[in-house]
Amino acid sequence: MKLINVGFGNMVSANKIVAIVSPESAPIKRIIQEGRERGVLIDATYG
Repeated sequence: MKLINVGFGNMVSANKIVAIVSPESAPIKRIIQEGRERGVLIDATYG
């Protein structure tokens, strides 16, 4: 299993990563909110 360092001491299994995106656009903000509500979002930003 290959682990990817996503910053701030967080490691994620490479086969679990779906996307790495910048959270600035409205469509991405909606996707982030939906993922958070469904409990499937892993926020590795510490902020």
